[in-house]
Amino acid sequence: MRWPGGLTGLCYGGDYNPEQWPPELWPADVELMRRARVNLVTVGVFAWSRLEPQPGRYDFEWLDRVLDLLYDGGIRVALATPTASPPPWFSLRHPEGLPVTADGVRLSHGSRDTYCVSAPAYRTAARKIASALAGRYGDHPALALWHVHNEYGTTCHCEHVAAAFRNWLRVRYVELDRLNEAWTGSFWSQYYSDWEQIRPPRATQYLGNPGQLLDFRRFLSDELLGAYVEQRDLLRAATPEVPVTTNYVLGGWVPVDHTRWSTEVDLVAIDHYPGEAGPGAEEQTAFAADLARCWGRRAVGGPSWLLMESAPNLVLTPGRMHAKEPGRMIRHSLAHVARGSRGAMFFQWRASRGGAELFHSALLPHAGPQTRAFEEAVALGATLDRLAEVDSGVVQAPVAIAWDAACWWGMQAVVLPSEQLDYLAEVSAAHRSLWRAGLGVDVVAPGDELSGYALLVLPALYLVSDAYARQVRDYVAAGGHLVVGYFSGIADEHGRVRLDGYPGAFRDLLGIRVEEFHPLDAAERLPLSDGTSTGRLWSETVRLTGAEPVLTYVGGVLDGRPAVTRHRYGDGVAWYVSTRLGDDAYRELLAGVAGAAGVGPTCPGAPDGVEAVRRRTAGESWLFLLNHTDVPQTVPASGVDLLTGVRAESVTLPAGGCAVLRER
Repeated sequence: MRWPGGLTGLCYGGDYNPEQWPPELWPADVELMRRARVNLVTVGVFAWSRLEPQPGRYDFEWLDRVLDLLYDGGIRVALATPTASPPPWFSLRHPEGLPVTADGVRLSHGSRDTYCVSAPAYRTAARKIASALAGRYGDHPALALWHVHNEYGTTCHCEHVAAAFRNWLRVRYVELDRLNEAWTGSFWSQYYSDWEQIRPPRATQYLGNPGQLLDFRRFLSDELLGAYVEQRDLLRAATPEVPVTTNYVLGGWVPVDHTRWSTEVDLVAIDHYPGEAGPGAEEQTAFAADLARCWGRRAVGGPSWLLMESAPNLVLTPGRMHAKEPGRMIRHSLAHVARGSRGAMFFQWRASRGGAELFHSALLPHAGPQTRAFEEAVALGATLDRLAEVDSGVVQAPVAIAWDAACWWGMQAVVLPSEQLDYLAEVSAAHRSLWRAGLGVDVVAPGDELSGYALLVLPALYLVSDAYARQVRDYVAAGGHLVVGYFSGIADEHGRVRLDGYPGAFRDLLGIRVEEFHPLDAAERLPLSDGTSTGRLWSETVRLTGAEPVLTYVGGVLDGRPAVTRHRYGDGVAWYVSTRLGDDAYRELLAGVAGAAGVGPTCPGAPDGVEAVRRRTAGESWLFLLNHTDVPQTVPASGVDLLTGVRAESVTLPAGGCAVLRER
């Protein structure tokens, strides 16, 4: 499967919604896009009611003109199927196609995502509009990429979903007794004697069944994937040379296993919106990009991923919108490109003057082109043009962090010993510490090959199958270095606790046995034996069964007991961290373990606050340097800076500045 047609170098652009604007404005949009060096725009994402104003009656004339204008302007199109927002006529004609909440309330039309993915009428209508678009535009020269749907993730609990859920469970378990065993059906008299008794998890008198909740998330992921595949197959049949993808949205509410989905797309596309105004935005950007690269390795068309949406001039923090400081949009974009993105795309091109997201970020803001935001958009286009050669480079990371969507869902499905326990927070803390230590990181899923990594980190990997436990043991026995965080290996893949002491899946590998959890209050800190570090959020009664203590707790009921341990296993070493270390201590620990494994920073000597990422080919390498501080920083690195054309033996980055060095 080839890369989107007509595109060379890196992609730049974003969502364009011409149906929101008078046709007289469209030529001006194209001229401004040319000025910014935009080369790819997504069109039609939410245009179903304009494309099909009545059932079976299509209006394509306006879209014909838009695609012709874009193509004449040298801009290619990621043409979307608009199935994330059915038109009003569909909701009126098929009320059973509207989603039902866990409380049993059927939602009304009037927003996006007003559909039930299991409703036959919806699936039929979605296939019809996708087929109509393929028939109309399959030969249009502007078409570079099919963009199916938008941010799959809608949940429904209706009778259509109930029937589909039962069918999915029959395939997964075959026998009802196996389902009852997996769900611990004897607890609270939830033993099912007939498949028809099973329904989606609805609002209940008290706590729901964790096994049912976990499997429902797995089912929804597969059901949504089935809807995507139906459209993808129609588009592939009509245009076999045009790649097909959909844009992933990230969040705890999303019932999509993107690892599994990535084997069904031609390239991985993600939407990423950091949720912190401070340095957390840069940390979140790095993690999302490393995660996307993990998924992109599975893509049908070969390792490939693209930042499909981000906010150009705003950080959308909870409760308020934070205007990005000068240069921050470029740094965020280059952080994605450094980690393998094949460009930088945004939502959206022109800020809407009405609708629910009228104050959303845009490359062309309400104030128009005579603005700092648009000037930075123009500057970013020029920057990406200069970086075309890096597109062939591959990120090489010696450290891996495990990620598993089912583990996240499993922790959301059960009442945990502490409400502060959060899977994403634990993985993010580990990634943040490695990022601050300057170490290159891959994100891996259970089952991925591990032999190429010097260090593997498992933060709060709550669900662990027997097969993955064996794989991790074999990795360490062969010489790998492992760091396991607390609340890992607790349960099997069904969410059933492993008996005879925590962490059951890794107990022998770690040389420890945990008997009790001691969750901590939010403000509580436990001193550790090095005299400087403290533990927070969590602690445990750890007994040694072969491991040696590295740090112990000081004071309280755990006085003198192990907090951090090390255990030689085969030719490797396995560490266990039974508490949440502070960021500095966690960074020092992981950097020390990495050093013992023979791994150092990507750019030794880079000051704190300067991010360094390297991409390589067999004969070339490029070093990205991003200064996230508000003062100039000097970095001991040499090469030709692609952004300025200047050769340097050391690089001084201005405050908030960037460099991309073609190294010798």
